[in-house]
Amino acid sequence: MVSSNEYGSHTWDLLLTVDHQHEDVEKEIPLQVTGDLHVGGLMLKLVEKIKIAQDWSDYAFWWEQKKCWLLRTHWTLDKCGVQADAKLIFTTQHKMLRLRLPNMKTVRLKVSFSSMVFKAVSDICKMLNIRRPEELSLLKQSEGTLKKKKKKDKNSKEPATEDILNLCNSPVSSGLPANPGLYSKTMTPIYDPVSGSPASSTKTWFSDGSTAEQSCSILALSQSPCSPEMLAEMYQPRTLADKAKLNAGWLDSSRSLMEQDVQEEDQLLLRFKYYTFFDLNPKYDAVRINQIYEQARWAILLEEIDCTEEEMLIFAALQYHVSKLSLSSETQDSTCESEVDEVEAALSNLEVTLEGGNKSSILEDITDIPKLADNLKLVRPKKLALKAIKTYWFVFRDTSISYFKNKESAQGEPVDKLNLKGCEVVPDVNVAAKKFGIKLLIPVADGMNEVYLRCDNEDQYARWMAACVLASKGRTMADSSYQPEVQKILSFLQMKNWTMCSQAASEPENVDMKPECFVSPRYTKKFKSKQLTARILEAHQNVSQMSLVEAKLRFIQAWQSLPEFGLSYYVVRFKGSKKDDVLGVSYNRLIRIDMATGDPITTWRFSNMKQWNVNWEIRQVAIEFDQNVSIAFTCLSADCKIIHEYIGGYIFLSTRSKDHNETLDEELFHKLTGGQE
Repeated sequence: MVSSNEYGSHTWDLLLTVDHQHEDVEKEIPLQVTGDLHVGGLMLKLVEKIKIAQDWSDYAFWWEQKKCWLLRTHWTLDKCGVQADAKLIFTTQHKMLRLRLPNMKTVRLKVSFSSMVFKAVSDICKMLNIRRPEELSLLKQSEGTLKKKKKKDKNSKEPATEDILNLCNSPVSSGLPANPGLYSKTMTPIYDPVSGSPASSTKTWFSDGSTAEQSCSILALSQSPCSPEMLAEMYQPRTLADKAKLNAGWLDSSRSLMEQDVQEEDQLLLRFKYYTFFDLNPKYDAVRINQIYEQARWAILLEEIDCTEEEMLIFAALQYHVSKLSLSSETQDSTCESEVDEVEAALSNLEVTLEGGNKSSILEDITDIPKLADNLKLVRPKKLALKAIKTYWFVFRDTSISYFKNKESAQGEPVDKLNLKGCEVVPDVNVAAKKFGIKLLIPVADGMNEVYLRCDNEDQYARWMAACVLASKGRTMADSSYQPEVQKILSFLQMKNWTMCSQAASEPENVDMKPECFVSPRYTKKFKSKQLTARILEAHQNVSQMSLVEAKLRFIQAWQSLPEFGLSYYVVRFKGSKKDDVLGVSYNRLIRIDMATGDPITTWRFSNMKQWNVNWEIRQVAIEFDQNVSIAFTCLSADCKIIHEYIGGYIFLSTRSKDHNETLDEELFHKLTGGQE
């Protein structure tokens, strides 16, 4: 009988495949190995046998059958589980990848196929000079979103070769560390805060000046508007199930590209996955601001998010303004210092609203709890589509609203008290018709209680709407973000409040505008071209004085004000339910939505969540909330790991602070989002 020691000393043949470009050298090389040979030793033996003088430092073993990298070079073949039948490929870890950016521009660059996607995205963002890489991820376009395009292509000629920006020679792409100055707390401004054009020192990011100039001009400046024909060919979701297809292809951040069947020269989408844009600063974030603006613009144009006609015209006016300034050479002119200071002051005020109102370090006077008290109209939907409208005296205190028959009876018992913590707040506004409504969907035991409040004017609406938004998050009007929220709402209403003047009325004839490029296809069918041009120019009057960067920030702000902003949809089946529902995942809550009607059924806040886990065997996500509320569901439109990662990712992002240094706690991210499959 052979002893275990004698058995272990036996050598055996292992056939290795080498991924190299030398045609005269064999690609399949057999080696005599033993089980106690470590991976690093195997690499050394293989390179010695190949006898090709080249840099092998980027090479590693890829195990084809198990779809994993052998990166622990000190591990033995026995410990890795490698036997004679293993198909090991000796290949480069960094490979070329095509990335479609939010502005629909494709860049080609060298990316690590062996690092976890979270780390790979971080490296990509350093290459593209996008701060806060944790907000982005890579998305595989699902087959369902490509069908329309394929059908169109059958009857059309082959499109012209796409203009691809090649960044394969940039420092990070070559494996060199990025310029640390770009990510330090003492970094100097590298963009003009007015136009978003790069400062002269910016050229040092890249290995040569020409690449720098080309990259900055394309990534930091808005692309010209697309043609209506191109827009018609792109995938436009019509239902919630269609919207769910858009989020099905997110890559797993805890696994490498190779492990997820991504091949060299494949095309992936680089997108903002998490809708919490932290610390937006025009001095450093021209590329980031532009790419967020572009992602928002396409979401509006393709109707991935719903908006009213009034809002669509504001978005169109801002796009037209951005497009006009981007084409104008004036934005490239140097601005005098005093003008820059004025714009910086305006933009710093705007930044507060885009950050979601971070708490200031100034202590609030805790003895004075602010309250609102006004006469408002209460609208309660009745059966048979009838509505009961009645005026009451409303008092808003803490996170709840009490209403009384009149002001005199406010000292007694209220008619009713509405607790807004965890509710959905939806604006119901038409400035032209002087309609300022707030729709409240308040969680109750058997679903959502629907209540409408009607305000008399813009100021009243802004104060009550801001209070409702904060109360839904469990915050009061004493919070430092209340006043910025009021100002944000007022500025958005101001953009909607335009009046047609004689100059604007006569202008459409003289303006070279293709209005179909600035609105979704639904509106091009509804209005004639001249009508659209006139209405866009009418709305443009309120934004015509904005600088390029401010217009983009305003667009992002208006996008953030939409009721559906930040919701990623998935088709799920809740435990105990016999029908499919849609789950909306946002930065602070989960919403169960009726698939047929689109109405929210229940909302669960992350702040009330005690724990969540995944049963990987049956692919079921289970979540426990306060007050003994627990839910469980399986995901039908995507892998449950994607929803699990979304929840953990948003919780991870909520831990960020400007006081911390710029380094990311990658370990914490993987602890919150990883899974034992």
